[in-house]
Amino acid sequence: MCFAKDLDLSNAAVSSVKSSNPSAVEIASRVLIEETEKRTGISWQVVAPGTEATPLIQLKVSGSGAAESYSITTESDTVVLCGADKRGLLFAVGHFLRTMNWEPGVVTFPITNTGVLSPVSPIRGHQLGYRFRANSYDTWDDAQYEQYIRELMLFGCNSIENIPMEDDRESPHMPLDRRAMNRRMSEICQQYGLEYWVWTPAVFDLSEKEKRAAHIAEHIQLYKDCPELTGVFFPGGDPGANPPELVLPFLTDLSKPLLKSHPKAKIWLSLQWFDEKQCKDIYAWIERERPAWFGGLVSGPSSPSAEESRPILSDVYPIRDYPDITHTVRCQFPVPWWDPAFAMTLGRECINPRPVFYTLVHNYYAPYTTGFITYSDGIHDDVNKTIWSALGWDPTVTPRDTLIDYARFFFSSKHAEAIADGILAQEKNWEGPLAENGSVDATFALWRQLEDALPELADNWRWQMLLVRAYYDCYTRKRLLYETGLEEKVNTLLLSAKDTGAVAAIDASMAVLERAVSENIAPEMQERIIALYDALFHSIGLKSSVDKYQASGYERGCSLDFLDSPLNNRWFLEDEFQAIRVLPDESARLAALQKLATWENPGPGSFYDDVGDPGKSPHVKRLENLNLEPINVLDNCPGFSWWDTGFSRKRLSWQHTLNFPMTMVYTGLDPEAEYVLRMTGTGFANIQADGYALTPSIATENLEEIKEYPIPKLLTADQALTVNWVPEEQSELNWRKHSTVAEVWLIKR
Repeated sequence: MCFAKDLDLSNAAVSSVKSSNPSAVEIASRVLIEETEKRTGISWQVVAPGTEATPLIQLKVSGSGAAESYSITTESDTVVLCGADKRGLLFAVGHFLRTMNWEPGVVTFPITNTGVLSPVSPIRGHQLGYRFRANSYDTWDDAQYEQYIRELMLFGCNSIENIPMEDDRESPHMPLDRRAMNRRMSEICQQYGLEYWVWTPAVFDLSEKEKRAAHIAEHIQLYKDCPELTGVFFPGGDPGANPPELVLPFLTDLSKPLLKSHPKAKIWLSLQWFDEKQCKDIYAWIERERPAWFGGLVSGPSSPSAEESRPILSDVYPIRDYPDITHTVRCQFPVPWWDPAFAMTLGRECINPRPVFYTLVHNYYAPYTTGFITYSDGIHDDVNKTIWSALGWDPTVTPRDTLIDYARFFFSSKHAEAIADGILAQEKNWEGPLAENGSVDATFALWRQLEDALPELADNWRWQMLLVRAYYDCYTRKRLLYETGLEEKVNTLLLSAKDTGAVAAIDASMAVLERAVSENIAPEMQERIIALYDALFHSIGLKSSVDKYQASGYERGCSLDFLDSPLNNRWFLEDEFQAIRVLPDESARLAALQKLATWENPGPGSFYDDVGDPGKSPHVKRLENLNLEPINVLDNCPGFSWWDTGFSRKRLSWQHTLNFPMTMVYTGLDPEAEYVLRMTGTGFANIQADGYALTPSIATENLEEIKEYPIPKLLTADQALTVNWVPEEQSELNWRKHSTVAEVWLIKR
């Protein structure tokens, strides 16, 4: 495989130019040679400087220019990789490895002159916390950590953040104790010239003197253990619940031993979980005290955004972003209008490539920050890390270009574009109603073709992740269509109960519902998904199950445990049927079955919306201009409850809800008819119809009980109605306790 304007480097040698930083050239040469050999089987030889050899790859450190900058030039039969410093040379090697074309026994490189390239963001990092809560990191030894840190670096990452203390549960997987790994991660970062950060919350009351002193002692030991330490990040909350008057003196005390061990290190603070007054107090303290040990603010989940903080914070101090790239629901950046079928199965911490979305998020907030260290709790967000690393270097790079580099480096030069398009297609799988998204099947077909074309990647964990997502998405769609059809059959049986008898209708319905288990719609796909998750546990330690792989909890990457969770109301109906069987008379049983059968079908001229399901909420007005203001749009997306560790048997429509404000629009109404609005949801609902405040005829705060609001007839005389849920002041409440809307009926009387 050789391209028209490519230089054939299959028989190249590697040389260096004498520099003031020989260790930089040595490690860069080693990385270049090792990573090339892994892919091609070619082991390039190192020749002494000045040796005449063709073709030649020459590495050098210039010692001048912007920090981390580099250039790559081709001169005749020589490729010159030149870095301004150690990092710059390693980033040049990364650029070379990402863009070279290769196959076994062959390496070619485009004839090029990059000019001098330097990063836009000074901080470009990722959190790789060695703790049990993570869905994979705690299974790694230090060699795996080094390899992964190296790979992140080759895509432009310059900072690694560890979690050295939080989560004191004992992991059954850890090959090294935490203190040893904390030290090794610092050593690895030092070896590659990267920044090493630590995330160190205080999850106890800082007014307790003994605990405070013991925690400071832990920090002192950590500082002494680490040969490299750049930043100490203290989250104000999530976890932790200490007020500023305790946090700020504590950080001041921490700064003394920190600076003694690491004079250039800084302490950074996030305002997570602080209220408005506490945030103002901290801004004022920073402006008044201007501590030299303070590095800046960190903007993360449940804190003021960088956009809010930047105009307030002194220009002396930067803001570092701490974006959540690891979660899909109940998080900072949920998947907009995610189909509940995915939310209930793939779950909060699934394999989640979102290249287009995170390009938008990065570029929206980047102008307010000095860079980022992402929040990650496992290997499942690997694509997202790569996207952020690339954008931190150059925010104009397109997601597809980064994915082509990703695919070329980790998988195949020949198939790089098809693989990149396959990853983009996986993100598209999550858009809109799953039942109506036939492209999910087309995406699966593409990945099956790639799987057949590249059998040599069977043991590649990144490949396994992308394959299992393709299988899982398609399997879930097949199940959704199948199980939706089963529930429709059940509703037909229930409507005929007056002829067959209630118990007979229940028995027949139970038999139909059970077919979801006894007559699996795609058993071969199910088996393949199980096999791929098993391969992922053994290849990279991804814990997709609590029982099978000892994950720390069902919400922590356990997509396998929910692979066959019902996508219809099977569990809810089974429980309802059990209660209906013992009702005192047949008329009561028939009435209860009629209510179940018509729950989502209120009859001609009436309307039903399951407001959190994109396929069942035609009257909900959505905000979809994500490019204008991502957070505000995401605030108006459905939330997914987490009950009974994900195995809730409640009606599905009650498990995905919308918060206020919310708007619904109806047209084509009967101008002569009277209407009543009914809804399920939690808390109180202040509702306006066409600006008119509605008075409830039935009021309740219970999710499972129906609220009712008569609509004045004059409001529907124009055959249209706009209904608004007016927001209440709930800022003092945890977001989990905010009022919600689950379902809405507009009933024609």
